[in-house]
Amino acid sequence: MGYDKHFRIDHSKNEFAKGCNQINGIKGFWGPAKTRLVKFRRMNKNTFSLHFKECEFRYNYLNQNLYLIILKILRSRPLFLP
Repeated sequence: MGYDKHFRIDHSKNEFAKGCNQINGIKGFWGPAKTRLVKFRRMNKNTFSLHFKECEFRYNYLNQNLYLIILKILRSRPLFLP
């Protein structure tokens, strides 16, 4: 957590991007995330971070077959049996 990698964009200088950091990046993520999260009415605050991480995962693999990606992740992990 923290802001050691937090970049500011000064709109008073008509600045909308600084290097690869731009305001459209967060807007591009937050729009679909809000649409997905609003479906879960009265979400438990303890599970919000899990739903948010799912939105992040879906955004990072946009336009890709999530089923195949999840299978690849599961196959690369060792199976833990009791």
